[in-house]
Amino acid sequence: MDMVNNNSHAKYDVINSNSNIKKMVYSSLFAALTSIGAYITVPLGPIPFTLQMVFVLMAGAMLGSKWGGISMIVYVLLGIAGLPVFSNGGSGLGVILGPTGGYLIGFIAAAFIIGYLFEMNGSNNLLKNGLFVTIGSVVIFCFGLAHLMIVADMSFMQAVTVGFLPFILPGIVKIAVATGIATKYKI
Repeated sequence: MDMVNNNSHAKYDVINSNSNIKKMVYSSLFAALTSIGAYITVPLGPIPFTLQMVFVLMAGAMLGSKWGGISMIVYVLLGIAGLPVFSNGGSGLGVILGPTGGYLIGFIAAAFIIGYLFEMNGSNNLLKNGLFVTIGSVVIFCFGLAHLMIVADMSFMQAVTVGFLPFILPGIVKIAVATGIATKYKI
């Protein structure tokens, strides 16, 4: 009897382990996609417009809070460790301490929050999912603007003018793309 119980637990552990392996692979994939997105840039002042954010938003929506957050932690740690994964091939702690650092830290929080919202309330409703992704986008900008004000010694209005207003229209497009993909495709 003990032998049967041990085998059934072993089977469960393999299934559970495979599920975690799958999530690790997808988490790594989103860290890599975010890195690739950093190389696709359009310069708009001190904060470049990149495709990173699309992958950040999708990571949270498609991987959930835990694995979406982990994917962005991996991404940021790779950059801090010296791999050129940040926009324009940037890397190192200096980037985190520079004008774009708050946005990068915001990636982690946003992926986690979007993932949590999708876990609690996610559906196939495009508008509802769009709201969750928009909330994540706002989180990124809150972190980014707060950091920009400190690092660049800017007032709130200066930071908004430089670090938010130029990105409203591109941000709407990124939110729409991430929401559409995350709503249609489930991982």
